Amino acid sequence: MKLYIYEKTDWPNFNWDSSKLIMPLSEVRNLQGKLLGKMESLGFELRSDALLKTLTLDVLKSTEIEGEFLNSDQVRSSIARKLGMEISGSVPSDRDVDGVVEMMLDSTQNCFDPMSKERLFDWHAALFPTGRSGMIPITVADWRKDLKGPMQVVSGAMGKEKIHFEAPDSSRVEEEMKAFLKWFNSTQNIDLVIKAATAHLWFVTIHPFDDGNGRITRALTDLLLARSDNTTQRFYSMSAQIRKERKKYYEMLELSQKGELDITTWIVWFLNCLIKALKSTESVLNDVLIKAQFWNCNAKTILNERQKKMMNKLLDGFDGKLTSSKWAKITKCSKDTALRDIQDLIEKKVLQKEAAGGRSTNYELVVV
Repeated sequence: MKLYIYEKTDWPNFNWDSSKLIMPLSEVRNLQGKLLGKMESLGFELRSDALLKTLTLDVLKSTEIEGEFLNSDQVRSSIARKLGMEISGSVPSDRDVDGVVEMMLDSTQNCFDPMSKERLFDWHAALFPTGRSGMIPITVADWRKDLKGPMQVVSGAMGKEKIHFEAPDSSRVEEEMKAFLKWFNSTQNIDLVIKAATAHLWFVTIHPFDDGNGRITRALTDLLLARSDNTTQRFYSMSAQIRKERKKYYEMLELSQKGELDITTWIVWFLNCLIKALKSTESVLNDVLIKAQFWNCNAKTILNERQKKMMNKLLDGFDGKLTSSKWAKITKCSKDTALRDIQDLIEKKVLQKEAAGGRSTNYELVVV
């Protein structure tokens, strides 16, 4: 019995019902145009801030889909350094963070460059700088070898595992990837958004690496979406939306990989996910505008470096409630100094105590 799509006689000749894609694809194109137009109307600094915020979100959420959680300050700092941006509160970043950032930036900033086996290997090496996935040695910058058995996507406790998918045998990967890359680099008459959806399913089905296939799949998707926008500037995150729909995402992949070569259902889901990603960018843009408005209103307010750092942290999305203890820990000062900093900002009407009471006093920005 032929269970998976790569076992079908006509693999990988995907097809779809174009009539079912017209409406969602039209909405995607309309939203893309509106978003890019809106971003073009912003000044350079605001566009840069929106770009940094989106790219940071993209890296964080793409890794979270795989159950890995990176430090957001490290990701933001790494992206800023590699793009030559000066930001407040920059911190050193780990090699694994830099690797993910390098791959993602290469996929979007160099989106018009052709894709090759060597480029994919470079991405893979960047993801696994130690040659290990966690504590387990893996084949890096080369196709998987299946030395420990078939490549399977499995869930469940030991002894009660459920196999969701088994990838093609490693002996097939070289030829499968040649076919994929030839198609990826071709200029056939296919809408680039549809191509992004198809490439996503195709690559993750081949599953050519020991690990990192999901993150590389999403980087390839971002590359094609950047081409479809005809810009290297990224202002929306497909990975952030997939993270919100993680359970459905895996269900759709499994359904499609066990289905037929007519992938209309997969593409419709992909387009609807992209529509939500484009719409959610409104909140990113709103945050950027609020930050700009805050600093414009407080342009003449004298702040020390600790205060500037904490204001930017609050504006970029502070984790939890701001207390004097957190202030002291983050700025590496004494609690007394933290309290003086906070009291000074309250007197300058920059901060205020939160109305809700509690065991400790919390502070928030004064809305301008």
